[in-house]
Amino acid sequence: MDDFLIRAALGGLGMALIAAPLGCFVVWQRMAYFGETIAHSGLLGVAFGLLVSINPTVGVFLAAVMVTFGLRAVERTTYLAKDTALGLLAHVVLALGLIVTSQFQSLQVDLMGLLFGDILAISNIDLYMVAGGILAIWGLVAWLWQDLLALSIDRELALAEGVHVGRVDFLFSLAIAATIALSMKLVGLLLVTAMLIIPAAAAMGISRTPEQMVIYTGLISCLSVICGLLASLYIDIPTGPAIVVSMAFFFLLTSLVKR
Repeated sequence: MDDFLIRAALGGLGMALIAAPLGCFVVWQRMAYFGETIAHSGLLGVAFGLLVSINPTVGVFLAAVMVTFGLRAVERTTYLAKDTALGLLAHVVLALGLIVTSQFQSLQVDLMGLLFGDILAISNIDLYMVAGGILAIWGLVAWLWQDLLALSIDRELALAEGVHVGRVDFLFSLAIAATIALSMKLVGLLLVTAMLIIPAAAAMGISRTPEQMVIYTGLISCLSVICGLLASLYIDIPTGPAIVVSMAFFFLLTSLVKR
């Protein structure tokens, strides 16, 4: 196999392992719109990274962190409901990203690759970042596992039991931001939330325990990456969307098994 295919497979499988545990908590806590809002900040992050000559992935992460702080500030200082605040921020940051990229002609931005991903362009540096992401995300989830479960069941009860809700929420938001930044090359900013939600939703119907759901989510994600790469190789279709469609296929399959 060519080197770029091996790198694409390793990068995709690595991202599947990163997204699996976070995706479960996103589904349990009904935070899908939060992930979408963070993803919309990606364009602004890429433009910022190019302007200050830093890695675009780092720029996306910094933009996602700023949006997370912005969401917390909006929630505290306004009467808006959380979904309304998310909708407001999602469209504002996307508009700002488009304005910045259109005003600076020197910015060479591959919008198609940014929006829909280009997993075949993954480099060795990207693989090192994914490997670091696996260690960091799984370590964080293991550390916060009981607190995250408590928040997923009942936030008020978790607060009464002494869980530091604000700290756990912030760290979990940072983990989602890092995952979205790393997933940018895999499936693109428009489809990145699907990687968090669809495999977890597929695993939910066939899982009996939280730990089992995380394992099944990881397996479905990995199989989807492999199927998407093979479909892209033999049918000549875009790789990122092919991976997402593969995830949707496994969701339908597990839904039939559940029935």
